Amino acid sequence: MLKTDNKELLPSELGTKPIGQLLWTYSLPTVIGTLVNALYNIVDRIFIGQGVGALAISGLTLTFPVMMILGAFGMLIGQGSATQISIYLGRKDKETAEQILGNAFVFSLITMLIVVSVSLFFLDDILIAFGGSPATIPYAKDYLNIIIPGHIFTMLSFSFNNCMRASGYPIKAMFTMLIGAVLNVILDPLFIFVFDWGIAGAAYATVISKAVSATWILLHFTNPKNNLYFKRGTFKLSKKIILAIISIGMAPFFIQISASLVNALMNNALKNTGGDLAIGAFGIINSLSMLIIMSIVGLNNGMQPIIGYNYGARQNDRVLRTLRYGIIIATIVTTLGSLAAELFPHQLARLFTTDQELIDITAHGMRICYALFIIVGGQVVVTNFFQAIGKAKISIFLSLTRQLIFLVPFILIFPPIWGLTGVWLALPCADIISAIVASIMLYFQLKKLRKPVPALPNS
Repeated sequence: MLKTDNKELLPSELGTKPIGQLLWTYSLPTVIGTLVNALYNIVDRIFIGQGVGALAISGLTLTFPVMMILGAFGMLIGQGSATQISIYLGRKDKETAEQILGNAFVFSLITMLIVVSVSLFFLDDILIAFGGSPATIPYAKDYLNIIIPGHIFTMLSFSFNNCMRASGYPIKAMFTMLIGAVLNVILDPLFIFVFDWGIAGAAYATVISKAVSATWILLHFTNPKNNLYFKRGTFKLSKKIILAIISIGMAPFFIQISASLVNALMNNALKNTGGDLAIGAFGIINSLSMLIIMSIVGLNNGMQPIIGYNYGARQNDRVLRTLRYGIIIATIVTTLGSLAAELFPHQLARLFTTDQELIDITAHGMRICYALFIIVGGQVVVTNFFQAIGKAKISIFLSLTRQLIFLVPFILIFPPIWGLTGVWLALPCADIISAIVASIMLYFQLKKLRKPVPALPNS
């Protein structure tokens, strides 16, 4: 049974309880939470595909790179601040952890004001560059003109959900995500089918749901009874704290930014080799891939406070056990996902559309894209591991290998040779090479962690 959140969770458990029990307590809620949170976008795509049409899915796929860029800033601040909070709590420095919390809030507001303004101003140019056509751009604009201004709620919800978990409330963090996701599932069919608002209805449902989640989270951090809360004097931006947040958060930030750029490159390659429906097929494949990856992100989020706390406390044996369990679990998840995609591609595609041409294109692409997906789970966990122990540069590099360094050349080289099939082939080829590189980097880091380290003073 999951433990309820309590004020003494971090100091009493993270450094002493069995790793398996801690992973259950921390990762299960975050896996559930992130999976349900992933349903925001997946439910949108299912209802839009079934209720609006095949080209609407293609239009929504155009929004992926934009959404990734917006989400990157939430990851930059949310995961960067959460990692820093975990490390300082491991060092018994609660005052600094609270300074990080206050700075993260102000930094989030300033960042989103700038990002939202720039995104709306250049929206038409962005959509054209990301593979839009006259048939698909109107759908994308109807969605993004609502989503982008409302993204401030998404960013606050994501960023401070990580901080809530890092400060000792994994179960409450899970329920916070569930509240918004369940509300979105209720509002989507209401706005799309009953009110007949089309793709705009899906956007309104998402913004309202995220606003409710963000409000719930911020109320948590105004309560002085909680482990960490907003205190007067912590909102004044500190250059040292902001740089520390950015240095750690850069890894997931670059993952998202590079994924966005590659997504845009993929859209253009797909449009040139398969037309608008090929972009829609990629949207469906990407949705299912995101569901699997988000479960591993949830696992990583649960592992992060355990690894961060024990690394800060110099208990490397516990750090290594957490990593080992994480890689095993992530590999099982990606194996199951790969098998489902290989065995039931047509059935999975029919969840999103009734258009037979789109179903056939999707099934063909899905089988190729998931061919080596089994190895992706371990690579994602290893990348997050380096972030959790403060090795930002290595984490950034590993993030870029799969998302940018290896994938982009394949996208450029393969389509002229094999057409649409070549676009799909680029993904598994990048997966295998990036996994090899991650294994090599991990090997050298493990040699360092296995060396004896001096205990902390007065520990």
